[in-house]
Amino acid sequence: MTEARHRLGGLLSREPRVVTAGVEVLADALERQAVPVEAVDWRPPPPGTEAALAAVLGDPGHADANARAVRRMVTARPHLVDVRPAREVLGLETGSFLHAGPPLEWDRASGPMRGALIGAMLLEELAETPLGAERELERGGAAFEPCHHHGAVGPMAGVVSPSMWMLVVEDAEYRGTSYCSLNEGLGKVLRYGAYGPEVIERLRWMGAVLGPALQAAVRLHGPLDLLSLIAQALQMGDELHNRNRAATSLLLRELAPDLAAADVPRDQVAAALRFAAGNDHFFLNAGMAAAKASADAARGVPGSGLVVAMARNGTDFGIQVSGTGDRWFTGPAGVPDGLYLGGYGPDDANPDIGDSAITETAGMGGFALAAAPAIVRFVGGEVPDAVAATQRMYEITLAEHPALQIPLLSFRGTPVGIDVARVVRTGILPVIDTGIAGREAGTGQVGAGLVEPPAGVFTDALHALAEIV
Repeated sequence: MTEARHRLGGLLSREPRVVTAGVEVLADALERQAVPVEAVDWRPPPPGTEAALAAVLGDPGHADANARAVRRMVTARPHLVDVRPAREVLGLETGSFLHAGPPLEWDRASGPMRGALIGAMLLEELAETPLGAERELERGGAAFEPCHHHGAVGPMAGVVSPSMWMLVVEDAEYRGTSYCSLNEGLGKVLRYGAYGPEVIERLRWMGAVLGPALQAAVRLHGPLDLLSLIAQALQMGDELHNRNRAATSLLLRELAPDLAAADVPRDQVAAALRFAAGNDHFFLNAGMAAAKASADAARGVPGSGLVVAMARNGTDFGIQVSGTGDRWFTGPAGVPDGLYLGGYGPDDANPDIGDSAITETAGMGGFALAAAPAIVRFVGGEVPDAVAATQRMYEITLAEHPALQIPLLSFRGTPVGIDVARVVRTGILPVIDTGIAGREAGTGQVGAGLVEPPAGVFTDALHALAEIV
């Protein structure tokens, strides 16, 4: 009783601390009276989710399943081990392509996805003109399916054709293998749906020169620890999705001596180094493959609500969850909110596209914005917005990454392991920083910004998990 009286007395002798949850009118009124207010980003779970939340959270094995899944995600050890053509490592045959995001048919494909598929047809000499390529695709003259179905990921449209060279990443801990294509650079590139002569010429040079040169360097170097490199890059100002400047420099520092020592013509060595050094996003694809390997290590844990894939095809946004197998939960992809290049604006933007949200899935990208304050100059907002975005993500994740640490947050680990139940219960959606592709095929990149998934995909996944547990 005495202790209770002491606490009550303290309320009268100290300055009040006010916390508001979802009541903006109250918070605004108090702030106008100079009362310090801490607003909590909270909203009640969507109607109709109560039973599913109770079933999942009440399952005795759910917490252990989540802990096991996220432990596998953060203890994976992805290493770059090779660079090889997609025909060899993915078994792609002539007329077969991969694409970003969940499954998609030609008649629902967006402009940039169509543009990238047209470009792939031209690259593989399955058509002589863009119009001819489009007609072949319309009549079903080529087969295409998601990169994720083959252990691969692709940025933006993510289109992979048989002759493209792939980064091969192996998880030294759980023995999984993942793949990603080589980064083309910025501007008019296939992944943004451009397919002009300069795009095809660059891709052919990458297949003839860059891919073989990188293969020689990686094989001479031996397995390259990508997680260690990513951890260093985070402490140098990258978040490993829209900012890869430090990671690209670190990768080149590792591989340049071996590239110079390999049996590669000197002019090709110089061209490969010049191309990679002139592209601050060169590391992105390696980082995506590393994130894919880490996320795949957490797949297939019964009862776990851990998200193991977030991906967009320019029409749909899809997620996959550890405890529900290979099933996709999809909803409409949203248009990013960000900064636009030149005279472009929101009306020119395509809905979100790409497998690169695998970085957020594994605790990088938008989840590590606090590590990269300079990113706000590329995606919009202010530095405090970047810090706040990362801090919100701790509310919906299961762990803090032991290797990926944020200096600005006193070296706290990045939030990692999105839990569908936490997303539904809090109403906080994952934040993704992304490039923006032009709506029309052939346009290319028009900007960069931030985007959130549709809330319904997490609700659907929760209901599916509830039916299993």
